Amino acid sequence: MPTLSRNQRPEPDAIEVILGPRASFSGVLRSETSVRIDGAVEGGQIETPANVILTEAARVQCDITAKTVSIRGMYRGTIRADRVELLAGSQVAGVINVVSFYMDEGVVLQAELNMRNAARPVNPLIAARGETQPSIPVVTLPPQ
Repeated sequence: MPTLSRNQRPEPDAIEVILGPRASFSGVLRSETSVRIDGAVEGGQIETPANVILTEAARVQCDITAKTVSIRGMYRGTIRADRVELLAGSQVAGVINVVSFYMDEGVVLQAELNMRNAARPVNPLIAARGETQPSIPVVTLPPQ
């Protein structure tokens, strides 16, 4: 798996699942391609071996398992991904389990951040393909 540096972005791929700004969803969403959320997710899970993009209009409260998660909206839940990008204006609360992490200025973050070595993926969809996944070290941020 190639590693991403601070200024590199993941390869773009096809976004086949889009939840529009006037839509809401609750439940389990599984896709083999990238997912873009412009609306509201009110509980459940999003699972993909590709990317999840939460736009500035997104209001999401669920767990996410993906290769890369980019957030510009509001998010609460647990993320398991190879890379997480918190972009300017995002508000994030919960737990982030990740290999590579990027955060713009202007982000509100109240989360537990668990980072791991790239040789040990945090994405269970990758681990299910036969790679091992030992326990994740925990770093807890003090409440603000």
